[in-house]
Amino acid sequence: PVARAIAQISDILITHPNVLNGAQLYWNLPNAFYVEGYGLDKFAAGCWGLRPVHQNRVGLILDQGIEPELRLRHLQAADATRATLGLNLTDYVVTDAPLGVELRTAASGASWGTIGNPDSLLRAAEVLITKARAEAIAVVARFPDDIETEALESYRHGQGVDPLAGAEAVISHLIVRTFQIPCAHAPALLPLPLDPHLSPRSAAEELGYTFLPCVLVGLSRAPQFIGKTHSGTTLPGDVWADRVDAVVVPATACGGSAILSLSQTRSQIIAVEENKTQMQVPPEQVGIKALRVNSYLEALGVLVAHRAGISPGAISPTLSSLVRIQ
Repeated sequence: PVARAIAQISDILITHPNVLNGAQLYWNLPNAFYVEGYGLDKFAAGCWGLRPVHQNRVGLILDQGIEPELRLRHLQAADATRATLGLNLTDYVVTDAPLGVELRTAASGASWGTIGNPDSLLRAAEVLITKARAEAIAVVARFPDDIETEALESYRHGQGVDPLAGAEAVISHLIVRTFQIPCAHAPALLPLPLDPHLSPRSAAEELGYTFLPCVLVGLSRAPQFIGKTHSGTTLPGDVWADRVDAVVVPATACGGSAILSLSQTRSQIIAVEENKTQMQVPPEQVGIKALRVNSYLEALGVLVAHRAGISPGAISPTLSSLVRIQ
């Protein structure tokens, strides 16, 4: 909902897939750029630009470690997006070895993970790119079902960190870094038992057998990455970091590569205090000059004023007089 609201007052909204993903639920935002985390970092650093597309051919990688019935569920979900949404998918590839995903939790509470067979993942992606002419890659890896109970319960009740997200980032980063192609991941898991106390924030992930539909929709129009030495001329719609006017970020999550890079540009950094994070890096701690707001509703107001060329301070009921510089 935050992305939908910001998109209404933006020419272009650039955001991470996890902001828009909702398992089988997805709201199309025509002016939203669905950009994987490693790609976001490279974009923010000015190394890569973003080129909008009308439609991507999306290739699908399935982990060999997925059981036959669960694999079929994901293939049916992919076919459903073709038949119902009209997405352009290539034929799929199964990795030549189980990916062997393992989950980890850092002392800080952040989630991360490892892949036992990263080469198998890269070989599968190369087949889709070279033989099926895929322009974006969706990955479904078999994730462990024995997720640490306390972390999973906390997440299902609307608190804490997604225990899967860190390992998912490793998978998508590897493909984007290697092939410079849009990528996103959907974990394959067995359905969880019903929880009568489930948070509405987690409910979208418990509607069925797969998280894949939203990933395929997002990738279908994800912008392509272009380098500064990209062959051909620059197109009018290409977007580079120097065009970013404003960045909205949780107030305690200012330690990432993208926000550190964008803080060195003319972008207005807006830090939202109500969105509490496990990361504890406020903007002041890393030398970022940010405008702090209490809520996303307040951030929307700042964005409206910024777009109108109005200083947010001028909207306050009280306004101090100018002071001479000595």
